[in-house]
Amino acid sequence: MFMDIEYETLLTIQGYAKIIFIMITFVVFYSWVYSLYKRDKTGEKDYEGYSKLVLDDSIDSVILEPRNKETKEKEKIIWNLW
Repeated sequence: MFMDIEYETLLTIQGYAKIIFIMITFVVFYSWVYSLYKRDKTGEKDYEGYSKLVLDDSIDSVILEPRNKETKEKEKIIWNLW
C-alpha cells in the first residue's frame, strides 16, 4: 500500500518537505539573529568587544568579561563529574 505512490506524487511531497524545511530554517536563523541584536542593544552582551578580540589577540590584552564566582563553582561541579 505504501509503495504504490506514483513518482509525481513522491516528487510533490518532496517539494513540500523542502519548502517546509527552508521555512523552519529561515525562522530559526532570523530568531537567532534577533536575539543577538536584542542582547547587544540591551547591553547584556558586547559583541563589538568580541569582534575587537580578533584584531587584538595578545596575552597582554584586556579581559573582556570578569568571571563570576558562581561560574567557577559550576565549572568545578561539571569537571568533577568527569
